[in-house]
Amino acid sequence: MREDDVRKDLLFAGTELGVFVSFNGGKEWSSFQLNLPITPITDLRIHQNDLIAATSGRSFWILDDLTLIRQYKPASEFHLFQPEDVILANGGSQMDGQSDGTNPYVGVNPATGVVLYYSLPELKANEHIQLDIKDANGNLVRTFSSLRDSLFQEHAGGPPAEPVLTKEKGINRFVWNLRYPTISGITGTYMEASFRGHKASPGKYSAVLISGAQKLSVNFQILPNPLYAADSKTYQEYHTTMLGMETEISRMHKLVTSLHEKQLQLDKIIESLPAESKFENLKQEGNTLSTRMKQWDEDMIQRKSKAYDDVENFPNKFTADYLFLINQTESDIPQVNKPSLDLLAEYTAKWKLLEARANEFLQKDIPALNKKLWDAGIGAVWIK
Repeated sequence: MREDDVRKDLLFAGTELGVFVSFNGGKEWSSFQLNLPITPITDLRIHQNDLIAATSGRSFWILDDLTLIRQYKPASEFHLFQPEDVILANGGSQMDGQSDGTNPYVGVNPATGVVLYYSLPELKANEHIQLDIKDANGNLVRTFSSLRDSLFQEHAGGPPAEPVLTKEKGINRFVWNLRYPTISGITGTYMEASFRGHKASPGKYSAVLISGAQKLSVNFQILPNPLYAADSKTYQEYHTTMLGMETEISRMHKLVTSLHEKQLQLDKIIESLPAESKFENLKQEGNTLSTRMKQWDEDMIQRKSKAYDDVENFPNKFTADYLFLINQTESDIPQVNKPSLDLLAEYTAKWKLLEARANEFLQKDIPALNKKLWDAGIGAVWIK
């Protein structure tokens, strides 16, 4: 029998029939097998927040992270448990997702992100929860929800769907992988690249769980990777550069999508114009604008790429090159080298010219054509 070295009266007992736990100093006991086979326990040890069990013929078993067990209260309903601080680590783990982390063939490493446990009462189908991650200054880092995005369309060469929070009655588990928001993609366009955001820098953070009018908050720290001698200034420079690029390319992709929708609207309007001579100049002006918008779209992205290695036949365009720069700059070593900064400066200059062309469409060309369309009694291109 062993008592936890943090929570008083939290006892673990090893018996001929496995492990048992008591939360009240031994007055009541419950089976604590989890996925441990029924086997005699020959010794127990609590070490570095883990419970280690020696068995008779079944090797050693380790329960990683006693944080949840130490905070567990059977009567709690809406509760957000205090997570352990997390170290920025290389690699990954099956525990990083929402699986139970068990594998019958290989060992499973602890999660490499912040493990957040929360307890919920029974929620109705139309009731949802939200989890906000914030930095030390209160800036929103990332938001997760139990409500799946119904408008998201997953496709090859695009970003993955956002993780969805479970909202089962009782204890739920979610792992934030320490990354900033996923980069926006363009529906139906294949880019052989990663859309994931960069990892957050070491520092203090908070998690806020929201259910209706109820809010719960916990604080935790991300600790620096001990393998690399990087100071806070280096981490900050890396974060600023990565977040700037990720924010900018998401803005590019949203602008591409918006202008493409407007160009398709314009084509339908032109096609619907009556075959009368008084509409001829309007048709020509509309076709000219549509051609210019198509050319801008082709300068920004490659819509012909639909599958792996299509790039061999259809060269990548501007946003794919920009995304590759992000992927090449992103690293567990938080440093941005000079060639990356030089290429970023080059791409930024190109983007300014491309953005100026887009703004001319939105602020000048489309409004001017819309006025003529309205004057002619025809519908206009919707500007949002």
